[in-house]
Amino acid sequence: MPLDLDRILAALPDRYRPAPDAAGRYYFSIGDHRFTLQLGPDGCTVTPGKPDTPADCVLKTTPELFEKMVLKGKMPGPLDIARGKVKTNDPKKLMDLRKYFDFSGLA
Repeated sequence: MPLDLDRILAALPDRYRPAPDAAGRYYFSIGDHRFTLQLGPDGCTVTPGKPDTPADCVLKTTPELFEKMVLKGKMPGPLDIARGKVKTNDPKKLMDLRKYFDFSGLA
């Protein structure tokens, strides 16, 4: 049974592993959901909608692919990108997110 996106978003602050190098604003467009994730060395916040200033990293994808990325650590393949199922302005910054969150046991 797929995990719903609202539960993933609610879990982000509790699953965050603060790090001195963690900083940045991420904007996510996941299906019909839009939210901003702000990372800092001491914590993270999730707010609905677009940020007031440009995000450092933008991700647009489907809820299914987002769940695979977050819960299973599976990054999208070349076909997903070529077919437009995943769009980002900074693939490296997007991949860096995996080191800041622990999603074991959430699935």
